[in-house]
Amino acid sequence: MIRLDKFLKLSHLVKRRTVAQEMLEVGAIKLNGRVVKPSKEVKEDDVVEIGYAKKILTIKVITADEFLLKRKTEAYEVMSEKLVEVNI
Repeated sequence: MIRLDKFLKLSHLVKRRTVAQEMLEVGAIKLNGRVVKPSKEVKEDDVVEIGYAKKILTIKVITADEFLLKRKTEAYEVMSEKLVEVNI
């Protein structure tokens, strides 16, 4: 298992771990439908929902092994991707 913020960084879903931590703190990322802290452990088959500026990406974790993630192993499977309308 691996911390959620580190998983997001190593799987290239978020560019920097600090950005992942900030997104988690404001509730832009959910783990299995719940808002969690950056230190929450991720395991295989967990569902992560990431709210980016213009889309919401929902993924299923394939591997949460840090050793494999560092070697560019496929980390997740995309379940859905929804575009979000931005009103300015």
